[in-house]
Amino acid sequence: MVFDGVTVAVLLIILVSTLVRAVFGFGNALIAMPLLAMTPIGMKTATPLVALIATILSLVILVKDWRIIDLRSVWRLLVATIPGIPLGLILLKGPYESTGKIILALIIVGFSLYCLFRPRLFTRGHLAARCPPREWAAYPFGLLAGILGGAYNTNGPPVIIYGTIRRWAPDRFRANLQGYFLPSNVIIIAGHGMGGLWTPSVGWYFLLSLPLILLSIWIGNHINRMIPPGRFDRYIHLLLILVGALLFIQTVISGSSG
Repeated sequence: MVFDGVTVAVLLIILVSTLVRAVFGFGNALIAMPLLAMTPIGMKTATPLVALIATILSLVILVKDWRIIDLRSVWRLLVATIPGIPLGLILLKGPYESTGKIILALIIVGFSLYCLFRPRLFTRGHLAARCPPREWAAYPFGLLAGILGGAYNTNGPPVIIYGTIRRWAPDRFRANLQGYFLPSNVIIIAGHGMGGLWTPSVGWYFLLSLPLILLSIWIGNHINRMIPPGRFDRYIHLLLILVGALLFIQTVISGSSG
């Protein structure tokens, strides 16, 4: 493998995306996947690469937070995620890469808009009181997360929305996400291996990214304690909307020119 401009771009994307994950407990795939999809490595390399990186991140974060995981919610999400992963792999390996990019862009923009305007939606009237959270909701959210995770490593948005509906406390929110992400990502990367997606390029980029992962976790822990999360989170979602819009435009333009 050659250490060229593409490699530098991939590593910079990984550094930024893992830093966001280290600060908030989620978000690396939402940032990394659309940006990596716009590089020459393509979705079939980006997907297993981001899954491997996300697994390492979850493992490191869980070393600190594993004691406060809500196991009942997490196992329900995982049970529903498992049958969704093969459906996502079918979508990834089929001739639907352009369609997948467009779906991914719409998911990212929709999820970020939801996060930005969620406070207004949940404070008007007494919506939360009229619609109390139920544990069975983990099953549809988990299934959707499995499909999106198998195809594009974006299993985060459905789980994060579910956690918001359940009103998880901030510390438990971060822990529950890692408790879900770690086993689900192990299943996803196993599926990638059986699907023939582990290639020398994936291994090369993963090995190069390991020092950046450790660096981002160290920096992220400091930022987590220093910056008001609400304000920084708002900027991240604005950036995600821009990234999703760029991915959508790039996919449409490349599809029409092809």
